[in-house]
Amino acid sequence: MRRFNADCPLCLSQAAEAFFEEAGRLYFSCSRCGLKFLDPSGRPSPEEERARYLLHQNDVSDEGYRGFVKPLHDAIAGRVSRGGEGLDFGAGPGPVPADMLARSGYEVRLFDPFFHPNEALLGRRYDFVVACEVVEHLHDPAAEFKKLRGLLSPGGLLAVKTALHGPGTDFSRWHYRRDPTHVAFYSRKSFMWVRDRHAFAAVEFPAPDVILLTA
Repeated sequence: MRRFNADCPLCLSQAAEAFFEEAGRLYFSCSRCGLKFLDPSGRPSPEEERARYLLHQNDVSDEGYRGFVKPLHDAIAGRVSRGGEGLDFGAGPGPVPADMLARSGYEVRLFDPFFHPNEALLGRRYDFVVACEVVEHLHDPAAEFKKLRGLLSPGGLLAVKTALHGPGTDFSRWHYRRDPTHVAFYSRKSFMWVRDRHAFAAVEFPAPDVILLTA
């Protein structure tokens, strides 16, 4: 396997070293923030991303996917008062989190660069922002987490759902790596770094693969 370092797209350090390669796809691991990421040369094009997202079975009527999203919904509902205003960031073609939260009494707007490209919504502040199965797709997580932090009102909540890797993760067999649009893989250490770098007051991990960052 090729061995060299790369700039980490989350913490922007040069502490990332190549550690795994398969089928021409090279992955790096950052010792500073715990991010593992795909070599930028292997990232999909916007056209390839959109085509892949259209294959996802995330319809609002899919009870299985609603069950998958429920821990994220419950984490928000347990911390944000009904009637709060939120943004479903990266809502995709089937905005299940927004639908579930709206049914629970929240006002939720949709943003997605491919399917709901309303840039005006990014100039406002919200009581909460939900990013469900989004951050693993980010090509520039440093810039995107800065953007997400800026969308929150004081005390607001950034609620993220993404599969986390840890000491027991076998990266070579990990299913989450196999989606070609998944280019960034986070650990708890990564989100603690996000907390400190972007001046969040707190980070919590209330359920498996659910992360809450409080502004």
